[in-house]
Amino acid sequence: MIEKLNNFPVDAKFQTFLLDKDNKVIAIGNPIHNPKIKELYLRIIQGGQISEEKESKQIMTEVGMDATSVSLGSFDWHKEQKATFTLKNTGGNPLVIQDVTTSCGCTTVSYSKEPIQPGKEITLEVVYKAEHPEHFSKTVTVHCNTASSPIRLSLSGDAK
Repeated sequence: MIEKLNNFPVDAKFQTFLLDKDNKVIAIGNPIHNPKIKELYLRIIQGGQISEEKESKQIMTEVGMDATSVSLGSFDWHKEQKATFTLKNTGGNPLVIQDVTTSCGCTTVSYSKEPIQPGKEITLEVVYKAEHPEHFSKTVTVHCNTASSPIRLSLSGDAK
C-alpha cells in the first residue's frame, strides 16, 4: 500500500533511500546491492563530504567475458545445476571484484577473492538450486573496478 501511495519504483534497488533530519530524500539506492551506494550512505551518515574525488582515484582496468548469459536448458528440478562465467582482465591494472550479488537465495556464486592480474582470467562458478519446477531467469551482479561495473550476468532454464 505504501509503495502505491508514494509511487515507488518497481525495482527494489531504488526503494531504499536516505533521509535528512527534515525528512527530505538525500540519497536513493540499495546499499546491499551496490557497494558504491553503501560507501555513499556511510559518508553521509558519518558527516563526510559527498564528492566525486574519491571515485576518480580508484585504479581502473578493463574486462572481457566469454559470455554474459547461460541457458541451462531443461533439467530435473531436484538436481542443482552449475554454470561458469569467465572474466578476463584485458586492461593494464589488477582487476578487483568488490562484490557479487544474486537475484535470489537459490543462486550462489563462488570465485577467488584475489586480484586478477592483467592478461589473467577468473572463473565465477554459479550454482542454481530450484525450489520447485519453474522456468527461471536469475541475475548475478558483479561489482568491480571497471567502467562497465556493475556487470550483469544471467542464468536461465526450465526446472521440470
